[in-house]
Amino acid sequence: MSRKLPLADGETCRTACARALIRSGVDEKTGEVLTCAALAERVGWCADLVAGMSGALLAGHWNTTDVDALAGGQDPGGRKLPSNAWMALRRLGWTVSREVKVNDRIVRMAQEQAGRALRSVKWRADLVAGVLAVWPEDPKKRIGEEWDAVRAAIPGGEHLPSSIIRSRTRQITSFERNHGRRPIDVFELEPTPRVARMLLLAACDGQQATIERSATEPTKALLRLQLPTRPSPQTYRDWTWVECSITLPPTVAANGVIHLPTLRIAGGKVRADLAYTHPVPKIQRTGHTVALGVDWGLNTLLSAGAARLHDEGQITDLGAGAQFRAAGVLAKQYRLRRISERLHAKTDHYDRLADPSLDSRAATLAQEIRRVSALRSNLNDALACSAARWAVDQAVAARATVIYLEDLRSMEAGGMGRTQNTRLSQTVRGQIADHIRHLAAEVGIAVVTVPPRNTSKHCPACLTSLRHRKAPDRPTVPGWKWAICPGCGWQGDRDQGAWRRIAARGLAHQTKTVVDRTSGAMVIRAVVDAMEAKSVITATPKTHRTDRSKTGPTRPRTNRLTPGRREVPSPTRPLGRAGQRPEGHAPTDRTRLPRAAHRHQSVTTISTPTTSRHRPRGAALGAGFHLHAHASPPRWAQPAPNLTVRMGSLS
Repeated sequence: MSRKLPLADGETCRTACARALIRSGVDEKTGEVLTCAALAERVGWCADLVAGMSGALLAGHWNTTDVDALAGGQDPGGRKLPSNAWMALRRLGWTVSREVKVNDRIVRMAQEQAGRALRSVKWRADLVAGVLAVWPEDPKKRIGEEWDAVRAAIPGGEHLPSSIIRSRTRQITSFERNHGRRPIDVFELEPTPRVARMLLLAACDGQQATIERSATEPTKALLRLQLPTRPSPQTYRDWTWVECSITLPPTVAANGVIHLPTLRIAGGKVRADLAYTHPVPKIQRTGHTVALGVDWGLNTLLSAGAARLHDEGQITDLGAGAQFRAAGVLAKQYRLRRISERLHAKTDHYDRLADPSLDSRAATLAQEIRRVSALRSNLNDALACSAARWAVDQAVAARATVIYLEDLRSMEAGGMGRTQNTRLSQTVRGQIADHIRHLAAEVGIAVVTVPPRNTSKHCPACLTSLRHRKAPDRPTVPGWKWAICPGCGWQGDRDQGAWRRIAARGLAHQTKTVVDRTSGAMVIRAVVDAMEAKSVITATPKTHRTDRSKTGPTRPRTNRLTPGRREVPSPTRPLGRAGQRPEGHAPTDRTRLPRAAHRHQSVTTISTPTTSRHRPRGAALGAGFHLHAHASPPRWAQPAPNLTVRMGSLS
C-alpha cells in the first residue's frame, strides 16, 4: 500500500474503515436500474451461496488437529503458508463442494471467511487448554500458586487479564454441571460458529469485483461486481455485472486509496464496509513532554487533564482538568438493561411451559428482544464515539502527543450490590478505548495503557495514601468521592486526582512502553519503584498579576440591569385581576398580606400570575412569581447617571 500512496517525511500509511450505503445499481447486460430492494435481493442470493460453502468448510475442520495445522504456518511440503486465509486453505488442500455454478472467486470468499474463523479460534483453544490443564481445587477462588500455574500453562498468560481466566473457568464449570464432566477442548465447549451473510470482496480480483474513485467527483466511487440473477445459478449466464455508485463518507480522506469493500445486508439494504488507506503522522513511542491522563468513572464516565514533563524531570499539571458526564445516557442504558432482563425472563418461562399456544407470544417477545438489543447497541456505540471524540479533542487542545489510559481490563465488579456490580461490568470502556485509538491515530497522538494500581488511592503530589471522604464540607464522614492527603494537605475530587496520577505515571514510565503483539496497542506492563517515585505532580509556582494600579479617575458605570428597558412609567393597574405589575406601591386586593409578602414585596416585584395553572410557592404566599424574582427597575425610579461627568478631555 505504501507504494501506491505517496508519503512525506514523518508520515506513515494507515488503513481504516468507513460505512457506506449502496442505494441502487444498474445491470450492465440489460440496462435495468435495480432499486434498493432488488439490489439487496441479488446481493443476498450471492451471500447465501458464500455462507453455505463457508459453513460446510468450517464444520468440516472444527477440530484441534486442523486448527493446529493452520496455525502452524507450514503446509505438508514444509513451505510457509500465505497470509491470505483462502490461499492457506488451498495450500492445505481444504476445498468446498460446489452444488451450483459459481466462479472461483466466490469460492475464494467462502474460503477466506472460514479461514479467518479457524485462525481466530486458535487463541481460545490455547486458553481453554491451559485452564483445563491446571484445574484449581476450588474453581470459585484460586490461590496464588494456582494463578501462577495457570498463567504459565497459557501462551502469553503472564499479562493476560484475570477476568478472562475467570470467565473461561465459569464456562467450563457450567459445562461440567450440565454434562457431569469437563470438556476435552474448546471445540466441545463451543459449537461451530454461525457464518455471517456477507461478501468479502477483498479476497477477489478484477474478474469478480472492481472499485474506482471518480476523477471528477472525489466523493463518489463506482463499484462493479458480478451478482446472480437467480437464487441457484446453473450456468455462467445466470451471472451479470452490476454497477453501483457509492457516496463516500466524509471521513474518507481525499488523498486516500480505497479498496474493495465488504458487503452485508442490514435492514433490507446493502451496507458496504469500505476500507481505505491514507497518510497520517507517525506515532512516537517515547519522547513525550505533554500528556493527557484519562481516568474511568461510573456516572462521571471520563475525567481527563494534561500534564507536562519539564527538562529538570519535574511534572506539573496544566489546569484543573475536565469531566465527561453521561449520567443521562447511562440511566437510559440501565433502563434498557432491566427491560431486556424482564423480556428474557418471560421467554425462559415460556420455554419451560412448552405450550404450543404460547408460540405467538414467544415470537413477539423475541422480536421485542431484538429491538431492545439494537437500541442498547446503538446507544453504546453513540456513547463510545462521543466520549472518544471528547478525549481526543482535549488532547489536541492541550497539544499533547500521548494519551495515557487506565488499563481496567481485569476489573471485575463485586461486593457492591447486584445493581452496582452490573453497572460497572457493563460499561463501554473497551469500545471507548478502541475509538480513542482510532481517532488519535488520525492526528498522530499515541494511546498507551498504564497499570491502574493505586491511581485513586495515592496522593498525586506526594504518593501518600489518601483519606476518602463523602464531600469537601464533610471532612469527617467516610466516603469515596472526595480525597484528602494527610501528608501534604492536597485535597480534591477522587477522579481529578486519579488522572494526575495516570498522566504522571505514564510520563515517568514512557521508556517502558511496549507494543502488544496480539492487539498492536501500546502498553506499560508494570510499575518500577524508582520511576514511580518520580511520578509526582509538582505544584505550579504562582505568577504575580500585572500591575493594575489606577492611572486616572474611575469611569462611572450605569446601575441599570437591562438598558433601554422602558422609557415611560408603567401603566396603571386595571380594575380586574390581571398579571400586570402594579405601578409603584399600588395596593393589592388584599387588606392584609402574609408575612412573606410584606418582607419581599417592593416596587420591582413581579405580580402574582392569575391566568396560568402554574402557581409557584412565592405566588401562593402573595409575594409575586417567586420570592427572589424581580423585574428591572423602571428608568423613572432612579435617574440615569451622566456618563460624561469626570470623563476628562477627549482630545
